[in-house]
Amino acid sequence: MTKPKTGPKVVVTKNGPYLVSGTVPLSRQTIVADAEGGSEQWRETHPYPPQGESYALCRCGHSANKPFCDGTHQKIRFDGTETASRQPYREQAQLTEGPQLALSDAEALCAFARFCDPHGQVWSQVERTDEAEVRATFVRQVNNCPSGRLVAWDRTTGEPVEHALPVSIGVVEDPPEGVSGPLWLRGGIPVAAADGFVYEVRNRVTLCRCGASKHKPFCDGTHAAVKFRDPGASG
Repeated sequence: MTKPKTGPKVVVTKNGPYLVSGTVPLSRQTIVADAEGGSEQWRETHPYPPQGESYALCRCGHSANKPFCDGTHQKIRFDGTETASRQPYREQAQLTEGPQLALSDAEALCAFARFCDPHGQVWSQVERTDEAEVRATFVRQVNNCPSGRLVAWDRTTGEPVEHALPVSIGVVEDPPEGVSGPLWLRGGIPVAAADGFVYEVRNRVTLCRCGASKHKPFCDGTHAAVKFRDPGASG
């Protein structure tokens, strides 16, 4: 009898890797800059071969086989203690209201992808969301935020304006900063803590893979400060 497949899920192991189950596709997602150096779009540059029903991704940042775990966390005695807030996103975020759309911002979740900065920054754009061109740019930039720090909201319906994302994991590369970034979970993949707690399921979240975040298991942008690099990344 064939064992039924499980749904997608990521389990954070104690001081160890992320265990991914549910046959989740994995690909490299690269930040592409505009002429001024601002983050403009994402480009999928390297789909990884299918890994099967489950696989383990490095969390300590020291695997020689990134993004996969090779057991190095045991040798270096990696401290992966989870310190992230367990509050729902809305309780962590501050809300700025515009004429048609609102912007919620949970700053602690920032993964330093910088899609919020071009075209005058999204915090200024929200005030002009009654202008069609500004509104379209605002929604695009907010939805390109991989961590889900930023969310656009329709003030009429009260619903989030979220672009549909395929259930998948992106291994982020950031050539404009010359660093490798977090793991980008897309399409509502549940994340379970080492103690069994299940974090709020969201369309976009980023998990630390440099090992240095102060908000584990989530990325807080520290990879840029420590100049984290994945030597195997290319293109």
